[in-house]
Amino acid sequence: MSNFEIKTHRSERTYTKPHFFILNKGLNSGKPLDKPCPNCFVITTTSEETRESLYYLCLSLKIGKYFSYYLKESVIPFIGISDAKKVINEALRNNQEQQWTIKVEKLKKINAFEANLQQQLKTILQLKIALLRS
Repeated sequence: MSNFEIKTHRSERTYTKPHFFILNKGLNSGKPLDKPCPNCFVITTTSEETRESLYYLCLSLKIGKYFSYYLKESVIPFIGISDAKKVINEALRNNQEQQWTIKVEKLKKINAFEANLQQQLKTILQLKIALLRS
């Protein structure tokens, strides 16, 4: 699982290996993304399975606020590439003994449940608007 490379994303680059992006500026630094944004790093891996596992590892690190400790500046906080790599490598060392695949499956289910709830809230809002307009 430690076969990954982290680099600063440039908009003109395309990637052929499995990859995802992590935000590097703002209070959401460390948040994994499927699509690039101007202020992000790209993590490339050797396999889709490793990519998925690292994606959910970064998501859990973001939720657990492990990246927050390394934020620099006060106006627009950001995390450096070396600090992001340090956080991810430390988490990989700590999680190798645990049953990480089970955690990834649970995180997938939680994310699917969250997406379902967001869709339900969106539908309820549309129903309210339809009711008030009729």
